Amino acid sequence: MKMLVEKIDMKFDQEKVIEEFEDLTKDAGKIQEETLEKILEQNRGTEYLQQWGLNGKTDPQTFKNCVPIVTHNDLEPYIQRVADGDLSPILTGKPIETISLSSGTTQGKPKFVPFNDELMESTMQIFKTSFAFRNREFPIGNGKALQFIYSSKQFKTKGGLAAGTATTNVYRNAQFKKTMKTMCTPCCSPDEVIFGPDFHQSLYCHLLCGLIFRDEVQVVSSTFAHSIVHAFRTFEQVWEALVVDIREGVLSSRVTVPSIGLAMSKLLKPDPELADTIYNKCSRLSNWYGLIPELFPNTRYIYGIMTGSMEPYLKKLRHYAGELPLLSADYGSSEGWVGVNVNPKLPPELVTYAVLPNIAYFEFIPLGRNLNGMEQANSPVGLTEVKLGEEYEIVFTNFAGLYRYRLGDVVKIKDFHNGTPELQFVCRRNLLLSINIDKNTERDLQLAVEAAAKRLVDGKLEVVDFTSHVNVSADPGHYVIFWELSGEANGEMLQDCCNCLDKAFIDAGYMSSRKVNAIGALELRIVKRGTFHKILDHFVGLGGAVSQFKTPRCVGPKNSSLLQILSSNVVESYVSTAFC
Repeated sequence: MKMLVEKIDMKFDQEKVIEEFEDLTKDAGKIQEETLEKILEQNRGTEYLQQWGLNGKTDPQTFKNCVPIVTHNDLEPYIQRVADGDLSPILTGKPIETISLSSGTTQGKPKFVPFNDELMESTMQIFKTSFAFRNREFPIGNGKALQFIYSSKQFKTKGGLAAGTATTNVYRNAQFKKTMKTMCTPCCSPDEVIFGPDFHQSLYCHLLCGLIFRDEVQVVSSTFAHSIVHAFRTFEQVWEALVVDIREGVLSSRVTVPSIGLAMSKLLKPDPELADTIYNKCSRLSNWYGLIPELFPNTRYIYGIMTGSMEPYLKKLRHYAGELPLLSADYGSSEGWVGVNVNPKLPPELVTYAVLPNIAYFEFIPLGRNLNGMEQANSPVGLTEVKLGEEYEIVFTNFAGLYRYRLGDVVKIKDFHNGTPELQFVCRRNLLLSINIDKNTERDLQLAVEAAAKRLVDGKLEVVDFTSHVNVSADPGHYVIFWELSGEANGEMLQDCCNCLDKAFIDAGYMSSRKVNAIGALELRIVKRGTFHKILDHFVGLGGAVSQFKTPRCVGPKNSSLLQILSSNVVESYVSTAFC
């Protein structure tokens, strides 16, 4: 009988998941109130909540009147005490046993964030809901997923709590693998590859596993689009070695981790026919266009987070994908989840996320038309009170001890799914290029880079990656843009790109400041090939997971180690003459 129950549990009921989602979103306002009540009931005895005088009340109005809106800095002392082993109910009624680390690519150091069973449950709910809508549009059968996922090491905090990146905490949870299995997308790679200590070796073996199971691969995915692009850029360099491994059935000497080697030896058998197939396909490709469907002919789609700082990689990803659809994954952060992509046919640039009203209590701070003056006294509105077309900053309260927490993300309301809003990610609030009255967001930077990069097309070049820095040590201060290029460009072309970048920042504050030289001439610095790879290696060396890596689009003065890597790899520098 027990075996029968397990078999029933293992079957994924797509329509039931969609039906549950529809029910949740039809009465989003009521679900939100119930969710807040549940969070406050569970944690009413905590030190944090007791200090605000709620007196046992769990209604939204009392909660908003009593509990302040906070940032991570405000909660950091409480979280640190939890991490240091204080077992009293500080932020949550039940003890926190795991800590998540944010990526750390924005501020230069990771943040500690509480992680618990409720967050794991909401992760699985997001995964299942997203898969159900995705599978309805792009059905897959029994197959495998080529997942470029890497788990960083977990370590123990001073108080003995397990700490790791949010992705690591999910991958190491037994529920994750069980859920993936029910959704018919087990990973091609064995655990030893996912949890390997050297991500270069893990990546090589991910590619090798994908080739071994090439006919079974139905999905190619990673947490972020960057990891997929990085994987296939690497493939261009190592494909011949992979073909030799398959032909001879012997793993390359570049893989030295014993656990990975042993796991791979169980999969790898001499297969000259497969080796010939891969060799012929790679040899025939024109500039690697359509590489993914050539290697994995039964792939239905490519899946990962493709919005925000991932958008610059879409052009290269589409090049590798050929005609395969790119499906953007769901919207969340190290602190918790926000919404799910229920319109998977939308291209990544237009993707929206329907907020799940039972995973947290959400508030939205209305913003003006630009990002100036965000601190104005705009009262937050509830999930069902947001207005179509308006922009907001997200504030949320979750089951893991974050109360009225500013996520730092700006979103736009694009639509409603039943009673819940569909959000479009706009930018990170704190990623602003600003010297005085100028305000340029990550999106503005991306658009400027895209405009200037069009000048490279004649030279058949592309911007491999980019970042920026505000140099205020000079007088007047000016923007510095770092570019890594796919090849050599002549000075005249790069000077043209530099001038184009300067003019592409169309923010009124920037343009007026440039005209009167209150902001100095923009500087374009070209860095050596592989510089952004060094930044990735540096991030991984600090304990980060490759799956969670995001190239920082604006490197602040506190992030001195990253500035040092960039500055020491500059090969050419150009100063704009656009406003002379």
